[in-house]
Amino acid sequence: MLWNDLTWQELPAVLAACGNAAILPVGATEQHGPHLGCGVDTVIAEHLCQEVARRTGVPMLPPLPYGCSLGHSRRWPGTIALTPVVLIEFVKQIGDWAYHSGVRRLFIVNAHVTNAAPLRCALEMLRAEHDDLMVAVINTASLSQRVREFHAADGDDWHANDAETSLMLAIAPEGVRPDKLPEADDPDRTGCCVFAHPVNRTSLNGVTGQPSLATQAKGEQWFAWLADDLAELIGRGCRETPPLDFSYFSQA
Repeated sequence: MLWNDLTWQELPAVLAACGNAAILPVGATEQHGPHLGCGVDTVIAEHLCQEVARRTGVPMLPPLPYGCSLGHSRRWPGTIALTPVVLIEFVKQIGDWAYHSGVRRLFIVNAHVTNAAPLRCALEMLRAEHDDLMVAVINTASLSQRVREFHAADGDDWHANDAETSLMLAIAPEGVRPDKLPEADDPDRTGCCVFAHPVNRTSLNGVTGQPSLATQAKGEQWFAWLADDLAELIGRGCRETPPLDFSYFSQA
């Protein structure tokens, strides 16, 4: 169910079997504190979407490893950020080409919080240009109530926290430095803030939350919830039709 593994002769039948749907995972490359590798968001997006593609039969496009990570500043090495405008246009062009390959339902699965606004802009552009293309932006951390709760349990402005560290322990432990966990915790300092401050002004070490609480067992449970909830959502999307069938381009 990986787009990269399918030939052009195979794609039409695969798409027809799932309602002409495809999944685009979007991550980021950015610092994740002293204890996690810089690819956390991409790793989570890719592992999650691979599992959901396997369950649903919806092919997964190659993941985007870069995102809008400007807020992580240049204080710590490791962040490779795109501006919002670049990310919007990049995803728009991917959607255009996916459309011409036969995709009519595009699920953009985002695992980096501040990608959400640019991805929504790309959605607006795609559906305004392609009358019969349905696009969804799905943010992994807010998939469902239970998913939201475990992500934000140790801070509303969480990053590299218990949730992300536990997930990585479960799916990609090579990206975790266990010896750094005991001293990696840093509290959420944004509770009374009016402005959205960059991470260099909210965190001492690039972390917000309590990664010291992370365990592989929690990560396995939480990944299962993510996969179950995303598979259910995409399954419904593969059957969805617009409430009304009027053209975007005419009054008829």
